[in-house]
Amino acid sequence: QVQLVESGGGLVQPGGSLRLSCAASASLFSIYRMGWYRQAPGKLRELVASISSGGSTNYADSVKGRFTISRDNAKNTVYLQMNSLKPEDTAVYYCNADRAAGRFNYWGQGTQVTVSS
Repeated sequence: QVQLVESGGGLVQPGGSLRLSCAASASLFSIYRMGWYRQAPGKLRELVASISSGGSTNYADSVKGRFTISRDNAKNTVYLQMNSLKPEDTAVYYCNADRAAGRFNYWGQGTQVTVSS
């Protein structure tokens, strides 16, 4: 069992920045594909960004050039740096850990990000 704890959410003005963190309890953290997802009210959960065990990254088109995902395997932590935030980025952001093609898949409890003036 892997526990994921997100932090760093909050209220920010449009154009502002936030950095989300996700601390994992996994002893095999480095071999997990890590992802950030988000879910806005009335919408389906969507992938925002992911990073493989080898460091390859993938982004949703809506956040390319504004968000950066990174990981620190020594700290068992994955980050999401969010810049130039827009009101449409408002959502609950969830951390996900996955390995063995979904056989081992875990979610954090989520952290609220609100972009509003």
